[in-house]
Amino acid sequence: MSWSRSRPALAVGALGVVFGDIGTSPLYAIQTVFSRDATRPVPVDPETVYGVISLVFWAIVIVVTLKYVVFVMRADNDGEGGIMALIALVLGRADRSNKRALATLIAIGIFGASLFFGDSMITPAISVLSAVEGLEIVQPSLEHLVVPIAAAILVALFMLQRRGTGTVGALFGPVMLVWFAVLAVLGVHGVVTHPGVLRALLPSYGVQFFVDDRLTAFLALGGVVLAVTGAEALYADMGHFGRGPIRGAWLFAVFPALTLNYLGQGALIIEHPAGIANPFFLLVPHWARVPMVVLACLATVIASQAVISGAFSVTRQAVQLGYLPRLRITHTSQHAGQIYVPFVNWALLAAVLVLVFAFERSQKLASAYGIAVTGTITATLALFLVYMHLAGRWRPWQIALAALVFGTVDLAFLGANLDKVLTGGWLPIVTGIGIYVVLSTWQQGRRIVTRNREREEGSLAGFVEILRVCQPPVHRVPGTAVFLNRGTRTTPLAMRENVEHNHTLHESVIVLSIEYAPVPYVPDAERLVVSDLSYRDDGISLVVAHFGFQQHPDVPALIRQAAAGLETAVDLSDVTYFLSKIEIVPGDAPGMPQWRKRLFLATAHLAADAVDYFKLPRHATVLMGSAIEI
Repeated sequence: MSWSRSRPALAVGALGVVFGDIGTSPLYAIQTVFSRDATRPVPVDPETVYGVISLVFWAIVIVVTLKYVVFVMRADNDGEGGIMALIALVLGRADRSNKRALATLIAIGIFGASLFFGDSMITPAISVLSAVEGLEIVQPSLEHLVVPIAAAILVALFMLQRRGTGTVGALFGPVMLVWFAVLAVLGVHGVVTHPGVLRALLPSYGVQFFVDDRLTAFLALGGVVLAVTGAEALYADMGHFGRGPIRGAWLFAVFPALTLNYLGQGALIIEHPAGIANPFFLLVPHWARVPMVVLACLATVIASQAVISGAFSVTRQAVQLGYLPRLRITHTSQHAGQIYVPFVNWALLAAVLVLVFAFERSQKLASAYGIAVTGTITATLALFLVYMHLAGRWRPWQIALAALVFGTVDLAFLGANLDKVLTGGWLPIVTGIGIYVVLSTWQQGRRIVTRNREREEGSLAGFVEILRVCQPPVHRVPGTAVFLNRGTRTTPLAMRENVEHNHTLHESVIVLSIEYAPVPYVPDAERLVVSDLSYRDDGISLVVAHFGFQQHPDVPALIRQAAAGLETAVDLSDVTYFLSKIEIVPGDAPGMPQWRKRLFLATAHLAADAVDYFKLPRHATVLMGSAIEI
């Protein structure tokens, strides 16, 4: 199928995966802006409603359409997007000698990624709660069932993750296509009752709102920003669908539907001020409210699925880039992007259920949601501008103009949410800081362990030289030994231990080093580099396998691929794999305070079994232990 023919199908698929989050924002965004529980409630009069809808519309235009769709999506890492891919892009071009600036950039990116995990906790809770709350409009006496039903839906959703989303995912696009069509129809119905609301598309009404009451308008931005939740998904899922289909789906389907629905909700509030209690469901005719609750539940499950899958993807990228230990990752289909990370899945479920039972109402969760959203989009902007500068793709005046326009909007949203810190906004901040500490601690601790480990391992070239001259010679036994190694210059501890304690070595020896490049994918043709380590007669080869941060290594497959380029013929039916099982012990090594060392050791316990991670045959794998001090 050609690209041009597949683009419509990709656009429909993007509706389900990419736009689920932002597509369900009408359920709670306007309701939150007019909430009577706000620090400074927004008055319900026509001019103010026009002002709010104008702010919502232009927020979507500036943040989503201009910033993400037009500009940020240009910063792709071999077609991949998302904040982790953007970190890799910046690191690939940054000046390594300026360690302070480099550390600052990494910190911004990692904190943005940490807030994304907070978003992954809040999105399922607020989305499903807001959908189930439609039952209260259908029958107020059902209010006590909202939390239990929402919790049951979420438990079922997370329980199904290990089965993969391939089958259900095929339905996501059509369901969301129906959802956006319904959003548009409801919006038109509302606009027809009060056509004057169309004036809200003029930016002058948003400006006038600020002129009339600066503080109220500024604080209202804390709710307005909820209309752009999910904007990051447009960029993060670019690798799955491509820039063109995402842009097409946004401009011709999602953007018009959202705009019409927000206009319709505004019209409803003007005609019926009491409608601020739940303008989305009150916009629905009475006879259609039960089906609408069902459709909303389906849409919010899809939105939740999108961020859960995104959390799995970001976790894998963090593992490959060295910010997390090797977690157990399961591929749920032949599609490279469909993965399941058990630890992340159950941790998210626990967090989501806590949020549902603690906050109980979507409006209360909105305070926490705004901080997570604004923090992530601000971090993405900062990294994007740095990358455009480093890559020489924009001139200084262009960068300054983008920083002024988009930075002002992002910081305004961020500032407007700061007053909600005590009423729930602290949650994503604390979560983000906690995850950031874990990620940065693992990265720093891994560097210390690697440094100490290299000291223990010694030079690989020197060890090979010793093997050639040692007396008596090391006994060579039939078969092939594969020693996995973290680098290319040092000797695998398992190899050194095997020679020193068993005094034997296989006739064919492969030292395999797996390296991750700051790109999503490395082509098969560029996967392997084979070296004879200066001697073609000793049967010892060094194989370096290169992977992108979206790929997962299969060691037996690598050995089959490398067999033709080795010094000696390899009997693939007689291969033994050797792993160095490192026990990390606390010590007085400099580089980290003791509390971070304890955190590093605790995080290390999350690491998956290396045999499973590298897809090694358990019956042909030997583990040799060593202790490394941190």
